[in-house]
Amino acid sequence: MPYAAVTALSHTGLVREHNEDSLVAGPWTLCGTVTENPQTLVFRLGKPLVVAVADGLGGQPAGEVASALVVRQLATAGPALEDPEALGEALDLCNRVVHAAADGRPELAGMGTTVAGTVLLAESLMTFNVGDSKVFEAGRDGLRQVSVDDSPPPVPPLRTTSLVTQTLGGTRGPSAVRPHVATSPLAVGDRYLVCSDGLTDMLPDDAIDDLLRVYDDGRAAFELWKAAIAAGGPDNITLALVRIGA
Repeated sequence: MPYAAVTALSHTGLVREHNEDSLVAGPWTLCGTVTENPQTLVFRLGKPLVVAVADGLGGQPAGEVASALVVRQLATAGPALEDPEALGEALDLCNRVVHAAADGRPELAGMGTTVAGTVLLAESLMTFNVGDSKVFEAGRDGLRQVSVDDSPPPVPPLRTTSLVTQTLGGTRGPSAVRPHVATSPLAVGDRYLVCSDGLTDMLPDDAIDDLLRVYDDGRAAFELWKAAIAAGGPDNITLALVRIGA
């Protein structure tokens, strides 16, 4: 019976005072906390399984509240996410939930979050994102980003940008979102990385690819985190590695 091994890690980094990232893997959520060691969960494939990372917006209030609301909503909706339409409706609901939570509460006004993830089905998967958190396929031919960044191109010589053009919440009043959703086949041996930009801002794709070619599961998550910390770790670092086994 095919299964998914999901390895998760979330860390504050070296500069931020607290963690505004959250993560969901099936019914399990990790919200605004720090994992000292990578945690691996194994799920039998069949019913939809959602694995996602939400990165609360820095520079605006209560990013950790927004990201937690989104992953908890996805954990609840996860078993019903059987097609792109259901996934799109769930992300639209996440957006409305964040806006509703901030309504009438000045301390939460403008809070928002990005989100990126996968929904694993029996023989296929959907990838999705709103914002600049990322999903990669780690294949034999190298690392390939399958999410679509909602951000303008960085200004040379910079490799990254902190600007985001679309988020869940993040505005003073309700605004619609247009999630990026793609569907592809799923096979034993496939591997995916879902992460916040606290990882990818520090590590170029080839550095991530090099580590994933050598390591898997918990060791891979640890080495990715260690490399981001060694590069300065200025932001929260959250990642989930998904490996399909038989």
